[in-house]
Amino acid sequence: MKKTIAIILLSLALLVLETPAIFAGDEALRIGFNFPLTGMFELVGNHSKNAAEMVRQEIDAAGGITVGGKKYSVEFLYGDNKSDAAAASSLTVSQVTKEKVLGIIGPLSSRQAIPVAQMAQAFATPMITPWSTSPLTTKDRPFVFRSCFVFTIQGSVITKFAASEFKATKAAVLYDIVSAYPRGMASSFKQDFEAQNGPGSVVAYEEFRTGDKDFSKQLERIADSGAQFIFTPQHFNEVPLIVRQAKKMGITLPIMGSNSWSGGDLIGECGPDCNGLFFTGNYAPGNAKGINAQFVDAYKKAYGEYPDEPAALTWDAVRVMIQAIKDTKGLTGNLLADRKLVRESLVNVKNFEGATGVMTFNESGDPEKCAVVIKIDNEGIFTAHEVVCP
Repeated sequence: MKKTIAIILLSLALLVLETPAIFAGDEALRIGFNFPLTGMFELVGNHSKNAAEMVRQEIDAAGGITVGGKKYSVEFLYGDNKSDAAAASSLTVSQVTKEKVLGIIGPLSSRQAIPVAQMAQAFATPMITPWSTSPLTTKDRPFVFRSCFVFTIQGSVITKFAASEFKATKAAVLYDIVSAYPRGMASSFKQDFEAQNGPGSVVAYEEFRTGDKDFSKQLERIADSGAQFIFTPQHFNEVPLIVRQAKKMGITLPIMGSNSWSGGDLIGECGPDCNGLFFTGNYAPGNAKGINAQFVDAYKKAYGEYPDEPAALTWDAVRVMIQAIKDTKGLTGNLLADRKLVRESLVNVKNFEGATGVMTFNESGDPEKCAVVIKIDNEGIFTAHEVVCP
């Protein structure tokens, strides 16, 4: 994979050298979207596209946006990364060089966002990932931002919540060792839980590999470990199988997750089996208030369902990108220079109000945000149970 990225970066460098002065040439500003519209994460990718379309329609209805007294139309260029890192990287080459985007929204998951962020930084193109929580995505990359929190804040939140809700001093972890997010989240949680409850308090640390369907051996060891709850930081499409297998085996331990539960169709696949469970996340649509309530109402009216976390984070990411463009106070027409102006505007974002909370970017491009402990209620709606700020 690293060799593939190196080849793509070299190709992109050659393209840039061939066109050192790139001008917009018209009054349209282009935003590139690097989304998984097919593949493993196509559901959250299309939900995110739905949210972006809401913003696009508002801009079109207003006749574009005004920047420094000049009116511009805005084009949203949706690209499909096929839930694949190499495809995401190739898409970036096209958007940065051929489609001449001013900025990039996406990718969503860290496995695609990390290599794309490397490329965005190398070629000075502002990028906001809505849902990549890995610290590596923005690390040492001043042109890269995110609208979600970094996953590491969840470990301490889950530890404290498990102590108060489950009276838990012993935990079990079940995670995919191959996938970057579950592996990182499992390690982060273990570190925080054992810092609070002592070495060895994570009494079962069970792994599996992407694509596995049978977790019985791992669950048997968890059942015999003395754990008081199970933490599984798996994605929404894997959780139902884990929950059902645990119930079938007679395991009654509480099961808790992280923000990877929040996208897609968890409830459609899990049904009542997941009712009453908790997970941490950036966002909950249930009992929404303020600007979140406006977003939820508009999304439900447009698409007939509640928005998920990736959709809400995308709505915020697109809106803050548009705001940053406006805050430049004027564009030069030179795309390379204008990308830098947008990046400088993003750095100075303060207290931007979104559906997922108020955003102020820190020096790493990460928003200083609170985590939400979310409960799946008896109707299968994700509802904020408790808000915990770092």
